[in-house]
Amino acid sequence: MENFNHTLFLMLNAPEHPGALLLATALFFAEYAIWAVPAAIGIGWLWGSERSRKILLQATASGLAGLLINQIIGLVWQHPRPFMIGLGHTFIVHAPDSSFPSDHLTLLWAVAFSFLLHRSLRLEGLALALLGIPVAWARIYLGVHFPLDMIGAILVAASCAWLAFRATRWYLPTVYNIATRVYRVFFGKLIELGWVHR
Repeated sequence: MENFNHTLFLMLNAPEHPGALLLATALFFAEYAIWAVPAAIGIGWLWGSERSRKILLQATASGLAGLLINQIIGLVWQHPRPFMIGLGHTFIVHAPDSSFPSDHLTLLWAVAFSFLLHRSLRLEGLALALLGIPVAWARIYLGVHFPLDMIGAILVAASCAWLAFRATRWYLPTVYNIATRVYRVFFGKLIELGWVHR
């Protein structure tokens, strides 16, 4: 399996001197596309209904759970990144920590899968899920992840989305009340002006 992982990585990894446009595109998806997640959640909260806000909190719980599980996996099983074993070419600086699973993809897809579980946010979920494809490619292309790191991210993200969905009664009422109170304290003036929803 590891030989297959290495072979597929070398097929997708950038050459020693990649084209400037392709490199710039990969850098954008690898480092900046992840900001679509907080943007979607933040914008959705400011102008969303109570129902949509609860879905956003569920998606947030899913993403955070995914990142926590990734940390646990990394502690239990330390899998080196390509540049840590001198494989391929690397074009972004990254800490030499465990590669499996990809945190970027776990967060992105956990939120996407959470959205997909609800009809009202399926379009947004599909958009984030599709965004994960070039992000996955870019992280491999730039030399910081293996292909199987992305498979791991899918499995963790899907599991966390399902668990966050099934366990809402245990955490969502309390978290929603706290989040709403904090929001009204910090955005009270904008709420009064009618610029954002109460």
